[in-house]
Amino acid sequence: MRFQGSPCWYELGTTDLDAAGGFYARILGWQVTDSGMEGFDYRLAKSGGDMVAGMMSNAGQQGSPPPNWLIYFAADDCDQTAGDIRAAGGTVCHGPADIPGTGRFAVVADPQGAVFGLLQPELSQMSAEDRAKAEAGGGAFDPQKPGHGSWNELMSSDPQAAYGFYAGIFGWTKGDTMDMGAMGTYQLLRHNGADIGAVMGLGDAPVPVWLPYFGIDGPVTTVIDAIKAAGGIIHQGPMEVPGPAWIAVAQDPQGAWFAVTGPQE
Repeated sequence: MRFQGSPCWYELGTTDLDAAGGFYARILGWQVTDSGMEGFDYRLAKSGGDMVAGMMSNAGQQGSPPPNWLIYFAADDCDQTAGDIRAAGGTVCHGPADIPGTGRFAVVADPQGAVFGLLQPELSQMSAEDRAKAEAGGGAFDPQKPGHGSWNELMSSDPQAAYGFYAGIFGWTKGDTMDMGAMGTYQLLRHNGADIGAVMGLGDAPVPVWLPYFGIDGPVTTVIDAIKAAGGIIHQGPMEVPGPAWIAVAQDPQGAWFAVTGPQE
Protein backbone atom coordinates (compact mmCIF):
# COMPACT_ATOMS: atom_id res chain seq x y z
CA MET A 1 0.00 0.00 0.00
CA ARG A 2 1.47 3.33 -1.05
CA PHE A 3 0.24 6.79 -0.06
CA GLN A 4 3.30 8.78 -1.17
CA GLY A 5 2.37 12.22 -2.54
CA SER A 6 -1.38 12.19 -1.87
CA PRO A 7 -2.81 15.39 -0.35
CA CYS A 8 -3.96 14.12 3.03
CA TRP A 9 -4.43 16.90 5.61
CA TYR A 10 -4.96 20.65 6.02
CA GLU A 11 -3.80 22.46 9.14
CA LEU A 12 -4.50 26.02 10.23
CA GLY A 13 -2.15 27.94 12.48
CA THR A 14 -4.01 30.93 13.86
CA THR A 15 -4.09 33.59 16.56
CA ASP A 16 -7.65 32.90 17.73
CA LEU A 17 -8.80 29.28 17.70
CA ASP A 18 -12.36 29.97 18.83
CA ALA A 19 -12.95 32.70 16.26
CA ALA A 20 -11.31 30.72 13.44
CA GLY A 21 -13.34 27.62 14.25
CA GLY A 22 -16.53 29.65 14.17
CA PHE A 23 -15.60 31.28 10.88
CA TYR A 24 -14.91 28.05 9.00
CA ALA A 25 -17.93 26.36 10.53
CA ARG A 26 -20.02 29.17 9.06
CA ILE A 27 -18.29 29.27 5.67
CA LEU A 28 -17.58 25.57 5.01
CA GLY A 29 -20.11 23.88 7.29
CA TRP A 30 -17.44 22.23 9.40
CA GLN A 31 -18.09 20.72 12.82
CA VAL A 32 -15.11 21.78 14.93
CA THR A 33 -14.29 19.96 18.17
CA ASP A 34 -11.37 19.62 20.56
CA SER A 35 -9.08 16.71 19.71
CA GLY A 36 -8.62 15.72 23.33
CA MET A 37 -4.82 15.81 23.08
CA GLU A 38 -3.43 16.17 26.60
CA GLY A 39 -1.59 19.44 27.18
CA PHE A 40 -2.16 20.72 23.65
CA ASP A 41 -5.17 22.62 22.31
CA TYR A 42 -5.65 21.09 18.87
CA ARG A 43 -9.05 21.34 17.16
CA LEU A 44 -10.39 18.92 14.56
CA ALA A 45 -12.77 19.84 11.75
CA LYS A 46 -15.17 17.28 10.31
CA SER A 47 -17.22 17.44 7.11
CA GLY A 48 -19.64 14.78 5.96
CA GLY A 49 -18.22 12.26 8.41
CA ASP A 50 -14.61 12.80 7.33
CA MET A 51 -11.88 14.49 9.35
CA VAL A 52 -10.71 17.20 6.98
CA ALA A 53 -8.54 19.69 8.89
CA GLY A 54 -6.79 20.59 12.11
CA MET A 55 -6.46 23.93 13.88
CA MET A 56 -3.84 25.08 16.35
CA SER A 57 -2.39 28.26 17.81
CA ASN A 58 0.72 29.60 16.12
CA ALA A 59 1.74 31.51 19.25
CA GLY A 60 5.32 30.81 20.19
CA GLN A 61 6.17 29.07 16.91
CA GLN A 62 9.66 29.64 15.54
CA GLY A 63 9.82 32.78 13.43
CA SER A 64 6.42 34.03 14.69
CA PRO A 65 4.58 33.05 11.49
CA PRO A 66 1.37 34.86 10.55
CA PRO A 67 -1.88 32.87 10.45
CA ASN A 68 -1.54 30.33 7.65
CA TRP A 69 -2.81 27.09 6.15
CA LEU A 70 -0.36 24.18 5.83
CA ILE A 71 -1.01 21.42 3.29
CA TYR A 72 0.24 17.93 4.18
CA PHE A 73 1.17 15.28 1.63
CA ALA A 74 1.35 11.61 2.58
CA ALA A 75 4.70 9.88 2.96
CA ASP A 76 5.21 6.13 3.02
CA ASP A 77 8.35 6.74 5.11
CA CYS A 78 8.46 10.20 6.68
CA ASP A 79 12.13 10.01 7.68
CA GLN A 80 13.26 8.80 4.26
CA THR A 81 11.19 11.43 2.47
CA ALA A 82 12.51 14.20 4.72
CA GLY A 83 16.04 13.04 3.94
CA ASP A 84 15.27 13.01 0.21
CA ILE A 85 13.90 16.56 0.48
CA ARG A 86 17.08 17.75 2.18
CA ALA A 87 19.23 16.01 -0.44
CA ALA A 88 17.20 17.67 -3.23
CA GLY A 89 17.87 21.17 -1.86
CA GLY A 90 14.82 21.53 0.35
CA THR A 91 14.69 22.26 4.06
CA VAL A 92 13.44 20.24 7.03
CA CYS A 93 11.92 22.84 9.35
CA HIS A 94 10.54 20.55 12.05
CA GLY A 95 10.69 16.85 12.80
CA PRO A 96 10.32 14.12 11.81
CA ALA A 97 8.41 13.40 15.00
CA ASP A 98 5.63 11.12 16.21
CA ILE A 99 1.98 12.07 16.72
CA PRO A 100 0.67 9.46 19.17
CA GLY A 101 -2.08 7.38 17.62
CA THR A 102 -1.82 9.14 14.25
CA GLY A 103 1.58 8.62 12.68
CA ARG A 104 4.79 10.50 11.99
CA PHE A 105 5.09 14.00 10.56
CA ALA A 106 7.52 16.68 9.45
CA VAL A 107 7.27 20.28 8.28
CA VAL A 108 9.49 20.96 5.28
CA ALA A 109 10.08 23.47 2.49
CA ASP A 110 10.92 23.04 -1.18
CA PRO A 111 14.12 24.58 -2.63
CA GLN A 112 12.24 27.80 -3.49
CA GLY A 113 10.93 28.13 0.08
CA ALA A 114 7.29 26.99 -0.09
CA VAL A 115 6.41 25.22 3.17
CA PHE A 116 4.36 22.03 3.34
CA GLY A 117 3.91 19.04 5.61
CA LEU A 118 4.62 15.31 5.45
CA LEU A 119 2.41 12.77 7.19
CA GLN A 120 3.09 9.06 7.49
CA PRO A 121 -0.13 7.45 8.71
CA GLU A 122 0.00 4.87 11.47
CA LEU A 123 -1.70 2.04 9.58
CA SER A 124 -2.38 0.01 12.72
CA GLN A 125 -4.54 2.90 14.01
CA MET A 126 -6.62 3.16 10.83
CA SER A 127 -9.83 1.27 10.20
CA ALA A 128 -10.11 -0.81 7.04
CA GLU A 129 -12.56 1.77 5.70
CA ASP A 130 -10.17 4.67 6.36
CA ARG A 131 -7.25 2.79 4.80
CA ALA A 132 -9.24 2.06 1.65
CA LYS A 133 -10.40 5.67 1.50
CA ALA A 134 -6.86 7.01 1.91
CA GLU A 135 -5.45 4.67 -0.72
CA ALA A 136 -8.16 5.79 -3.13
CA GLY A 137 -7.23 9.42 -2.52
CA GLY A 138 -10.24 10.19 -0.33
CA GLY A 139 -10.41 11.65 3.15
CA ALA A 140 -9.43 15.26 3.76
CA PHE A 141 -8.82 15.78 0.05
CA ASP A 142 -11.85 14.94 -2.06
CA PRO A 143 -12.82 17.28 -4.92
CA GLN A 144 -16.24 15.64 -5.13
CA LYS A 145 -17.29 16.58 -1.59
CA PRO A 146 -18.04 20.06 -0.23
CA GLY A 147 -16.09 21.04 2.86
CA HIS A 148 -13.09 18.97 1.76
CA GLY A 149 -9.83 20.03 0.17
CA SER A 150 -10.42 20.23 -3.57
CA TRP A 151 -7.25 21.75 -5.08
CA ASN A 152 -3.68 22.53 -4.08
CA GLU A 153 -2.00 25.47 -5.81
CA LEU A 154 1.71 26.27 -5.62
CA MET A 155 2.93 29.78 -6.44
CA SER A 156 6.67 29.55 -7.03
CA SER A 157 9.60 31.75 -8.02
CA ASP A 158 10.76 28.92 -10.31
CA PRO A 159 7.81 26.77 -11.40
CA GLN A 160 9.88 24.46 -13.61
CA ALA A 161 12.39 23.71 -10.88
CA ALA A 162 9.57 23.26 -8.38
CA TYR A 163 7.84 20.74 -10.62
CA GLY A 164 11.08 18.77 -10.95
CA PHE A 165 11.49 18.72 -7.18
CA TYR A 166 7.98 17.41 -6.45
CA ALA A 167 8.13 14.93 -9.34
CA GLY A 168 11.28 13.50 -7.80
CA ILE A 169 9.94 13.37 -4.24
CA PHE A 170 6.34 12.33 -4.85
CA GLY A 171 6.29 10.95 -8.39
CA TRP A 172 3.88 13.60 -9.60
CA THR A 173 3.49 14.03 -13.36
CA LYS A 174 2.37 16.89 -15.57
CA GLY A 175 -1.26 17.30 -16.54
CA ASP A 176 -2.62 19.91 -18.93
CA THR A 177 -1.22 23.43 -19.14
CA MET A 178 -2.98 26.76 -19.46
CA ASP A 179 -1.46 29.93 -20.86
CA MET A 180 -1.95 32.76 -18.38
CA GLY A 181 -0.40 35.46 -20.57
CA ALA A 182 1.96 37.72 -18.65
CA MET A 183 1.65 35.45 -15.59
CA GLY A 184 3.14 32.50 -17.52
CA THR A 185 1.94 28.91 -17.57
CA TYR A 186 -0.46 27.22 -15.19
CA GLN A 187 0.84 23.65 -15.00
CA LEU A 188 -1.55 21.05 -13.62
CA LEU A 189 -0.06 18.42 -11.29
CA ARG A 190 -1.20 14.82 -11.54
CA HIS A 191 -0.95 12.01 -9.00
CA ASN A 192 -2.11 8.44 -9.63
CA GLY A 193 -3.83 9.60 -12.81
CA ALA A 194 -5.85 12.42 -11.20
CA ASP A 195 -5.22 16.17 -11.15
CA ILE A 196 -4.58 17.29 -7.57
CA GLY A 197 -3.35 20.85 -8.06
CA ALA A 198 -1.10 23.10 -10.10
CA VAL A 199 2.11 25.12 -10.06
CA MET A 200 2.43 28.65 -11.42
CA GLY A 201 4.58 31.77 -11.08
CA LEU A 202 4.44 33.95 -8.00
CA GLY A 203 1.76 36.29 -9.32
CA ASP A 204 0.86 38.59 -6.42
CA ALA A 205 2.37 36.28 -3.79
CA PRO A 206 5.39 37.90 -2.09
CA VAL A 207 7.07 34.53 -1.46
CA PRO A 208 6.61 30.95 -2.73
CA VAL A 209 3.59 29.42 -1.01
CA TRP A 210 0.99 26.66 -1.21
CA LEU A 211 -2.68 27.76 -1.30
CA PRO A 212 -5.45 25.29 -0.33
CA TYR A 213 -8.83 25.34 -2.09
CA PHE A 214 -11.89 24.00 -0.28
CA GLY A 215 -15.07 22.84 -1.99
CA ILE A 216 -18.30 24.63 -1.17
CA ASP A 217 -21.92 23.54 -1.12
CA GLY A 218 -23.73 26.33 -2.93
CA PRO A 219 -23.09 29.30 -5.21
CA VAL A 220 -19.66 30.90 -4.91
CA THR A 221 -21.28 34.34 -4.88
CA THR A 222 -23.24 33.40 -1.75
CA VAL A 223 -20.09 32.14 -0.04
CA ILE A 224 -18.25 35.35 -0.97
CA ASP A 225 -21.00 37.35 0.74
CA ALA A 226 -20.76 35.09 3.79
CA ILE A 227 -16.97 35.49 3.99
CA LYS A 228 -17.31 39.27 3.90
CA ALA A 229 -20.12 39.26 6.47
CA ALA A 230 -18.00 37.10 8.80
CA GLY A 231 -15.07 39.51 8.67
CA GLY A 232 -12.99 37.88 5.94
CA ILE A 233 -11.47 39.60 2.90
CA ILE A 234 -11.99 38.66 -0.76
CA HIS A 235 -8.90 39.24 -2.90
CA GLN A 236 -10.00 37.59 -6.13
CA GLY A 237 -13.27 36.35 -7.55
CA PRO A 238 -15.74 35.23 -8.37
CA MET A 239 -13.71 33.95 -11.32
CA GLU A 240 -14.56 31.15 -13.71
CA VAL A 241 -12.03 28.36 -14.19
CA PRO A 242 -12.06 25.21 -16.36
CA GLY A 243 -14.25 22.47 -15.00
CA PRO A 244 -16.42 24.47 -15.23
CA ALA A 245 -16.25 25.94 -11.73
CA TRP A 246 -15.96 29.27 -9.98
CA ILE A 247 -13.36 30.27 -7.42
CA ALA A 248 -12.63 33.01 -4.91
CA VAL A 249 -9.37 33.69 -3.07
CA ALA A 250 -9.76 35.07 0.44
CA GLN A 251 -8.29 35.70 3.87
CA ASP A 252 -10.03 34.69 7.07
CA PRO A 253 -10.51 37.31 9.82
CA GLN A 254 -7.20 36.36 11.42
CA GLY A 255 -5.32 36.69 8.12
CA ALA A 256 -4.83 33.14 6.80
CA TRP A 257 -5.17 32.84 3.01
CA PHE A 258 -7.42 30.18 1.48
CA ALA A 259 -9.62 29.70 -1.56
CA VAL A 260 -13.02 28.20 -2.29
CA THR A 261 -14.35 26.52 -5.40
CA GLY A 262 -17.87 25.62 -6.46
CA PRO A 263 -20.71 26.43 -8.84
CA GLN A 264 -21.66 29.97 -9.81
CA GLU A 265 -25.34 29.39 -9.12
